[in-house]
Amino acid sequence: MYETFYGLHAKPFQLRPDPNFFFGSKGHKRAMSYLEYGLSQGEGFIVITGEVGAGKTTLVRNLFRKLETNRIIAAQIVNTHLNSDDTLRSVVAAFGLPFDDPSKTGLLARLEQFLRYSDKQGKRVLLVVDEAQNLTPQTVEELRMLSNFQTNEKSLLQTFLLGQPEFRRTLHSEGMQQLRQRVIATYHLGPMDAAETQLYIEHRLQTAGWKGDPVITPEAYAAIYDYSGGIPRKINTLCDRLFLMGYLEELHQFGADEVGEVIKDIQEEFTAPPPEPGAMPAYAGIPNGFTDTAAESLEHLDERLSKIERSVTSVLDVLKRLISTSKI
Repeated sequence: MYETFYGLHAKPFQLRPDPNFFFGSKGHKRAMSYLEYGLSQGEGFIVITGEVGAGKTTLVRNLFRKLETNRIIAAQIVNTHLNSDDTLRSVVAAFGLPFDDPSKTGLLARLEQFLRYSDKQGKRVLLVVDEAQNLTPQTVEELRMLSNFQTNEKSLLQTFLLGQPEFRRTLHSEGMQQLRQRVIATYHLGPMDAAETQLYIEHRLQTAGWKGDPVITPEAYAAIYDYSGGIPRKINTLCDRLFLMGYLEELHQFGADEVGEVIKDIQEEFTAPPPEPGAMPAYAGIPNGFTDTAAESLEHLDERLSKIERSVTSVLDVLKRLISTSKI
């Protein structure tokens, strides 16, 4: 919606992970190095954790873009609300294998056949499991068991586990000793600092064709960092709304006041209304605003929101022309 107004050729602050906008902060570069190190080892588990919206999925998309597809076959599992019986079926489906025999024995035979055939073709197989914090210990154990597929010289399947910080509790829980012994590296992806937050915003804008319009003042950058805490998804959400407001009000400079106005709007939108008289009280322990699950699903809403924005652009343009005419 605001792209044309500001001369951009793409939406810079979309919530959907896009490797074209990958920004190598200190933390993201280090996390990427761990993933690349894991690939060079060709075995074991790599564990990457980070807060909601820290950029873990974008990290994986960037890794996939760099893979040599003639040497590595990679698949990703995102829906991890699985029981142990569903895990094997999900892995088989992720690699595009048929599962006409739904029994566990049949699925294991199909996966082993695929792994050994890939090895004979000189290709390695990589499984990436996102949102690993949703995995039960039994499901994690099922994934560990798949690492038992080996030749005399090497493992046939390598696994990367990405999740929120609570996954570390699962990893260090009783009964996970065998998995921990196969983890060759772990890294926690933290938020960006204030300087990196500004560089991140500028990087995304420049990738979208930004030529300095609108001007973003140092005070605005500071306000964005104070609100977002350096979490990429929160930065994207705030900046997208900021640019939308700038388009509607025809602004060519953003300062702390403009950022503060957008923050106020966001906070008001996601503050639960007071309960009506006689209404049942909210369940204890459930905070106002988004739950973690809802926050994770934001990535998948971006395309739908973009379609809605495009559909109302013409209406807003007409309204702006009417307002301009009435002022004359």
